[in-house]
Amino acid sequence: MSTARLVLDPAFRIAPVRRRTFGSFVEHLGRCVYTGIHDPGHPSADEDGFRGDVLGLVRELGISTVRYPGGNFVSGYRWEDGIGPVSERPTRLDLAWHSTEPNTVGVDEFMRWCAKAGVEPMMALNLGTRGVAEALDLLEYCNIPGGSTWSDLRRKNGAEQPHDVRMWCLGNEMDGPWQTGHKTPAEYGRLAAETARAMRQMQPDLELVACGSSSSSMPTFGEWERVVLTEAYEQVDYISAHAYYWETDGDLASFLGSAIDMDRFVESVVSTADAVRAAGRHTKRINISFDEWNVWYLDGAASKPPTDSWPVAPVLLEDHYSVADAVVVGNLLISLLRHSDRVHAASLAQLVNVIAPIMTEPGGRIWKQTTFHPFALTSRYAVGDVLEVRLDTPSHTTAKFGDTPLVDAVATWDEASGAMSVFVVNRSVDEATSLDVAVHGSAGLHLVEAVTMASEDPYAKSTVDDDTSLAPRPNDTASVVDGRLQVDLPPVSWTMLRLEP
Repeated sequence: MSTARLVLDPAFRIAPVRRRTFGSFVEHLGRCVYTGIHDPGHPSADEDGFRGDVLGLVRELGISTVRYPGGNFVSGYRWEDGIGPVSERPTRLDLAWHSTEPNTVGVDEFMRWCAKAGVEPMMALNLGTRGVAEALDLLEYCNIPGGSTWSDLRRKNGAEQPHDVRMWCLGNEMDGPWQTGHKTPAEYGRLAAETARAMRQMQPDLELVACGSSSSSMPTFGEWERVVLTEAYEQVDYISAHAYYWETDGDLASFLGSAIDMDRFVESVVSTADAVRAAGRHTKRINISFDEWNVWYLDGAASKPPTDSWPVAPVLLEDHYSVADAVVVGNLLISLLRHSDRVHAASLAQLVNVIAPIMTEPGGRIWKQTTFHPFALTSRYAVGDVLEVRLDTPSHTTAKFGDTPLVDAVATWDEASGAMSVFVVNRSVDEATSLDVAVHGSAGLHLVEAVTMASEDPYAKSTVDDDTSLAPRPNDTASVVDGRLQVDLPPVSWTMLRLEP
């Protein structure tokens, strides 16, 4: 068995753990909203029609923020359709997902759901078919206490207090030809800057996210960020990043190395943003909102919207995830955490049913996908500061990434309690690896928990009938010997180790 060595020291910190790293995404897409978070006929539904069992799992998952209402959906969305008496709301055709939107759930319902779930709302604006005026109207409706047309209408609609949305996305994936109203970087950059400037005239302290590239494979990647930020640098706080990963052609080894691509993506965007900062002689730094990321089998049948009808809440993007998918999700979280100095927010896309950790049956059962577990445990135990780890690991060769480290890891340390958490993956497809961890500068730590997610069949999946068999299990190989933590990592595995004084 090969050995990887990890050195940790609380003196070397990257940045605080950002709670917004553990955000998610609810779009009017497929069954995410209707029969997902909202299912009035369900036995657990509350007075607003929200499923109580879903709310329970959202809290267990540890979600901090939720981005809404899209996604591609937002670029054709008229937010006014979703306010006021439900019986009077119009029905619209959604071009993005070839579906019918009944507008049963809108801004006020979503805000009530956020309060019940204990999450922060993150609103996306339509800059595809709409612009500055409509953005200001929505901001006024959400955030102004009263005394104006839109704020008074919110109060009339039952929300006496402002929704106080702090974080706003200035459109969605405006670089993509699939996006309704997509634009060139110069066109979008100017619109984003003007929208942001006007919004700050109403509320100067908002946090605003400009659209970055919808993936690092876009032909305009890099140049898009440069042009957009050259136009809008002083008006925005973040640039977005979106990335999805999936296994192709049976190449599991490359798939398990997906976080390498995420690392490169983040580092490239940071470099571009800092180059614009230098060229423009700006003093502040632009950080990243990685507000769409996940495993998504884009080439699967589940990702193709209907073409011959306009159904309400069709079954779309309902990928069923394996242990290998969960290991990749855990590794992508490792990447996001180690870039906490510049990645200040992230959103797992999406939350329920649509490429999601939580699945529901309409009116029926609920279950956890494999990807639920590494996210929930990382959200719960990544506390304090992210440490700068030193990792010496064997490697193997993959078709996509060449020489690829077998082991990847990140650690966090909570100064208040002295607790330390280590999150680690073994990317080998067929060999176990031993991990040796040396902790400097924090004497007396002892092991309180070691759990590993792995399976003899890396393609094993949870189901509605059994969503517990593949959950992380105690790793009995973990021990502290002569002050060093040692543990064996099975192939295709994700592991969490917790140490306390």
